[in-house]
Amino acid sequence: MEAKQSDLRMRVLMFPWLAHGHVFPFLELAKGLSNKHFHVYFCSTPINLDSVKNSLNNNKNDNYHIPIELVELPLPSLPDLPPHYHTTKNIPPHLMPTLMKAFQMSAPAFSNILADLKPGLLIYDVFQPWAAKAAASQGVPPVYFSASGATPYALAHHIYTHKNWDSFPHQAIRLKDYEKRELGAADKILQIRDAGESFVYGVFDLSNDVVLMKTCRALEGKYVDYLSTSYGRKIVTTGPLITFADNQETGGSEIMEWLSEREEESTLYISFGSENYLPKEQMREIAIGLELSGVNFIWVARDPAGSEVTIEDAVPEGFLERAKQRGLVVRGWAPQAAILAHPGVGGFMSHCGWSSITESLYFGVPVVALPLKLDQPINARLVVEAGVGVEVARDEKGGLDGNGVAEAVKEVLVEESKERLRSRAREMSEKMKMEGEEAFGEIVEELRKFCARK
Repeated sequence: MEAKQSDLRMRVLMFPWLAHGHVFPFLELAKGLSNKHFHVYFCSTPINLDSVKNSLNNNKNDNYHIPIELVELPLPSLPDLPPHYHTTKNIPPHLMPTLMKAFQMSAPAFSNILADLKPGLLIYDVFQPWAAKAAASQGVPPVYFSASGATPYALAHHIYTHKNWDSFPHQAIRLKDYEKRELGAADKILQIRDAGESFVYGVFDLSNDVVLMKTCRALEGKYVDYLSTSYGRKIVTTGPLITFADNQETGGSEIMEWLSEREEESTLYISFGSENYLPKEQMREIAIGLELSGVNFIWVARDPAGSEVTIEDAVPEGFLERAKQRGLVVRGWAPQAAILAHPGVGGFMSHCGWSSITESLYFGVPVVALPLKLDQPINARLVVEAGVGVEVARDEKGGLDGNGVAEAVKEVLVEESKERLRSRAREMSEKMKMEGEEAFGEIVEELRKFCARK
């Protein structure tokens, strides 16, 4: 892995967190940089690199001027964490803290990778400030790339500096009491704070002069400006960085054939990502809501690894049989970008993970927001504020009701409000695509400055 001295200026090491929603935005950024005469090293665990290889093979006709080289990160062997769980995709939820621990324990191995490759720049992710520190200690400038949007960071900064959840100046962005409690619990489980320090401050402060952020000013301009002023870092937006999968993967072509038989904008796509699983009670209420709404739907219903609970156990008796004519239940992978791009889709019921939000709006599809955890409630409020979606009502403890699900679905796909939401989503789509096309000029200009200093 020894680097040639003549190539140092343009060599970049990219190091995402182990989640699908982080790996693939990093990969799309890597593709863009490789087409701008950067030599990209892409570091992750072998199980994640297998997915990256598949994606690169599916795009093998793309003309990369300089190749993307994949670098394996060895995680230590821990009980109950075999190599196929060295990723957040499909990992049993109770093993997440173990995965985080193993990832942090890989710091010495990553330092060795830095020493061997001698890149001109490190682009690092949110859960590894230790990687930025290791790079700086070896004279490699670190730049933080956020696969999340600006709004959660803006709120987090306000809370840290003002010690107050509710005085945030943008009134649309608020967390409910049960969401505040859950966010605090997740923070402790993931151990993402250093003792006495703000984790959010850490990842920004370690970034040299600039922060890259997967967002668009059309959606989050005022929050981008807030962050730039607050942290004293120039924030460079990358655009949406959409990954297009091969529809011929398992089940993809069948899904698209089914969707092609539906009327234009008549179908609700439902997916909560590859790392989120709904409780049995919530699945039941969603099924009730779908029946009450009467809309067509594609429901990607995954179960956690090792779980004995299936969708058949959760939904009302006879639901799957009754819904056969207008509903398709998918048990595994689905080509999300292709589905959202299809004219038959009129709405996306989403957990509001950032990649899902940006994909939905990139294709001009309004969102039925059903946030679950972490930054997702904030993203849901942003969608509503922007006029490109509605949020499913919950009770004070976060519980769902089938009637509330139906009301939100009908707002997006049935009632007169659908035209306003679709119009706003289409406008947002046009702006996001334009920003995405223009983004790499500024990204390359900023990153070359750091490579030149090496």
